[in-house]
Amino acid sequence: MSENETLASKCGFVALVGAPNAGKSTLLNSLVGTKVSIVTHKAQTTRAQVRGVVSTDETQLVFIDTPGIFSPKRRLDRAMVQSAWTGAGDADMVALIVDAQKGLNGEVEALLAGLENIRQPKVLVLNKIDKVKRDTLLALSQTINEKARFETTFMISALNGDGVADFIAWCREKAPLGEWHFPEEHLTDLTLALTAAEVTREKLFLRIHDEIPYQATVETESFKVQKDGSYRIEQVVYVTRDSHKMIVLGAKGQTIKTIGAEARKELIEMFETDVHLFLFVKVRANWADDPERYREMGLDWTK
Repeated sequence: MSENETLASKCGFVALVGAPNAGKSTLLNSLVGTKVSIVTHKAQTTRAQVRGVVSTDETQLVFIDTPGIFSPKRRLDRAMVQSAWTGAGDADMVALIVDAQKGLNGEVEALLAGLENIRQPKVLVLNKIDKVKRDTLLALSQTINEKARFETTFMISALNGDGVADFIAWCREKAPLGEWHFPEEHLTDLTLALTAAEVTREKLFLRIHDEIPYQATVETESFKVQKDGSYRIEQVVYVTRDSHKMIVLGAKGQTIKTIGAEARKELIEMFETDVHLFLFVKVRANWADDPERYREMGLDWTK
């Protein structure tokens, strides 16, 4: 951008908040136009704030995919929920993402109460509209708008992209004047090493289903660019029990091989270069109570 363009530039931070599995990660990926946040059928898989960047013309929008807000029980849960509310409080705009199929349940009621303390412009986004009748959507929109003050309501399908362009247009209009925070070509603030770890964590969760709910994490220990331009990535899957390690490994190591193959395939597509991925499984009983792990995930240990 030239100096004159910089003076007229706009940059807005938009927090996406909602209950677990409301579709925030799918929406973020749809907004950015590529995958920057992991998506699984399991709730609470987004642990820290993930930022997706959309830069068009004079406006840069930074969408923040916050962890799903739920009733926290463990230290990690509390840190995730605190991260979500902090993301909302620090943003220029806040979008409440509601699963239209689930409607106005207790989780959404709790979110509406929490949003009363948020001063920024708020917008309601009803997601998964392709699975709900129009009359039901209109009634749901009216009921929620009677309980909180939203500037407008968008009805979208993050999965197929319906209504997403209108939501982006609203965010661009509301974005304040200011310099861009990221280069134009950036799509996320995640480093390549963190991105690689998130991709493997997604494949891990999809493969082991409910056998190890949240007692596993993935860390990239080594990320090297080879002479031929390919990436050599070494990652460790940490679990809390020996029995969990056996589940991740699988019979004759078949499960971890499958996870690695699926992660490598996606990483090659994302990085557009060959990837040599090496996975190791280790037991670390207290990883979920390790301050260093929280710092790496961008979470607050003290909460």
